[in-house]
Amino acid sequence: MRILVVRLREIGDVVFTTPGVTALRARFPDAYLAYLVEPHAAPVVAAHPSLDEVIVAPARSALPRWQRLGADYGLIRALRRRRFDLVIDFHGGPRASLITWLTGARERVGYDVAGRTWMYTRVVHRPRALRARHSVENQWDLLTVLGVDPPDRIRYPVAMTVDATAAADVERRLHDAGVPPDARLIVIHVSAGNPFRRWPIASFASVAAALARESARNWVIVTSGPSERQASTQVIDVARAAVGDELSHRVVNCGEFSLREVRALCERAALYIGGDSGPMHIASTSRVPMVSLYGPTLPARSAPWRHPRWSAEAVEVTELPCRPCDQRVCIPGDFRCLTGITPEVVVDASRRALAAGTHTAGDAGTISGVHEQG
Repeated sequence: MRILVVRLREIGDVVFTTPGVTALRARFPDAYLAYLVEPHAAPVVAAHPSLDEVIVAPARSALPRWQRLGADYGLIRALRRRRFDLVIDFHGGPRASLITWLTGARERVGYDVAGRTWMYTRVVHRPRALRARHSVENQWDLLTVLGVDPPDRIRYPVAMTVDATAAADVERRLHDAGVPPDARLIVIHVSAGNPFRRWPIASFASVAAALARESARNWVIVTSGPSERQASTQVIDVARAAVGDELSHRVVNCGEFSLREVRALCERAALYIGGDSGPMHIASTSRVPMVSLYGPTLPARSAPWRHPRWSAEAVEVTELPCRPCDQRVCIPGDFRCLTGITPEVVVDASRRALAAGTHTAGDAGTISGVHEQG
């Protein structure tokens, strides 16, 4: 049997399919298993041990309108030549559903999206409302109809393989920045996909400064995506000014990290702090203790899907009638779901996560938590 998994668009959504990929391999051990993904998220699955092939779809946003149809035509021809027997569309968007249909596979599994159900041979119901149910479980509904075992975060955690070249590059960059080999690395990622998930710069800087002061072992690595370089620089500058010249070197600027390097950095780190974004989900594929900040989204939908022994603190403002939201318009206008999270609460959660990470370093114990700010 030849199987194709389709998941376009966002990095976190691709991470959430990796447990299903592992489970598909367990269900169909002799199948040829391929994955269709867009370029920016391809590193997540590029070395997944259950995949035989990763097919990278053209990024349509990078192409002029008149070239997009031609690029997809070439992709669809290539997919048809592979003669897939089964295609699973984890995305459900217009482009993904059309590609799924045009593969010509005799069995095509997808959601009951209005106007597109006819493109599938097996249709799975997907409620329109935002539910307090994990995204891994939502996507798993497409696998249940294929006889795949139920979702299990211990047996089927999210996964991304550490790239050896990226790991070596990270070590070199840390060395060049003066970070000692025995330093306790605290990674603070300040980027977010949109303003609805962007915690204030001053708050990030306050946390970075507090943790840099807390221990001589703590070295804070501030990271960001390519569109947020100015924000990360501001966080570093403000945090360094707060801790003074004597400690400013422990708030480190190593520049931008690729997804592969973020994964390698998390393997080396003692703590990861960041909002609900692609890099946070990359971090969750490691064992690093985590503090995740949730604004319009819910931990129930996007908390780290991994063994509960690996510490994960979720910080959120509860009892807001506008939360969760579709992240199109902030009805109150002040992004209170994020601005209501205080640096002090994040620092406290960081202390707990660091302590739990020490306890679980030998694979013992089960420590995780959710901290609510009402």
